[in-house]
Amino acid sequence: MPFVLPREPGLPPVTWTAYAFTTLGVLPLVWRRRRPVLVLVVILLVGGVYRVAVDGPGQPLPYAGLMAFYTVALQCPGRVRAWVGAGSVGTVAASVGLSTGTARELSFTLFCAGASYALGRLQYTRQAYTAAVEDRAAQLERANRIEAEQAAARERARIAREMHDVLSHAVSIMIVQAEAGPVAVRRAPERAEAAFEAISETGREAMAQLRTMLGVLRETDGPEPREPQPGVAALPTLLERVRRGGPEVVYEESGGAAGLPAAVDTAVYRIVQEALTNVLKHARARRVSVRLHHGDGELAVTVTDDGRGPGGGHGDDGGAAGGAGGGGSGAAGGGHGLIGIGERAAAHGGTAWCGPRRDGPGFEVRAVLVTSRPEVGS
Repeated sequence: MPFVLPREPGLPPVTWTAYAFTTLGVLPLVWRRRRPVLVLVVILLVGGVYRVAVDGPGQPLPYAGLMAFYTVALQCPGRVRAWVGAGSVGTVAASVGLSTGTARELSFTLFCAGASYALGRLQYTRQAYTAAVEDRAAQLERANRIEAEQAAARERARIAREMHDVLSHAVSIMIVQAEAGPVAVRRAPERAEAAFEAISETGREAMAQLRTMLGVLRETDGPEPREPQPGVAALPTLLERVRRGGPEVVYEESGGAAGLPAAVDTAVYRIVQEALTNVLKHARARRVSVRLHHGDGELAVTVTDDGRGPGGGHGDDGGAAGGAGGGGSGAAGGGHGLIGIGERAAAHGGTAWCGPRRDGPGFEVRAVLVTSRPEVGS
């Protein structure tokens, strides 16, 4: 304000030199974030020269110096802050000595410098906390994105496995029935009619199951009716459809059947379906046996045939049930059916094995699924 309002009578007028030094005392603040220590030194030197050599109005408080000191406290490391603090105390003492030399002015000036330093450190703490929170949020966002991508990959794998089971089984039965149709037309027309009915029924069921799975993927405005996934109760219908394809199928369930969790119920159906699909595609078996045994907290599924075994058939889908968490043997291959059996068993805490039968010619698929978890402390 002394540069704007007229000065009191008797005081010398403000000179351009005073204007220049006042400007030089503030202008370095433009670079305070790049060179905080240098800016503080320049401002203190300009202020000292102004008080000693220039007879002009001055600020009652060194505002520019306080801002520069605040920036040093905010941005500089501890050793630099210590050296700058010690130098600032000496500068303040010398300035007060050249001015009034009173303890009151010294304590007041030191208090202002200390407050400026404290505000700088508080701002540093706040910025560090904000940066930590933002970094944590970014990490959580990355983790959530990775988890979502992994969940999508698992869901794609599950859908691919379901579609493989449905299509592979249905197409296998339709091919077997279609190949047997011309022979039946010549030898037993009544069997040909049954074969064509089996083809039609299998196709309709496959379309219904595919429509259900695709309906889950399709975005709709409202809920659509959903049919439940097939389970153990649907096995007799599945086996009857396979019987129409030629091989004799024997079904046995033992051990006192109890209510199964829905996921396990569907997994058992899909395991049996895939095993039977492999029999129809590769084994050329005359007899197939499907056994379910309900044990203590687990369910064992065994499918055996008297066909060519892994050496001549089944090799299209591999031998060991990969990813099942258990051992296995058999011919390695490039398909996904037996791998899917192992994955289904492992998903329910169990194991799967596949390979040649030990008691005769043919192939065997065996899977054990956990149906109940033991209680804690039991």
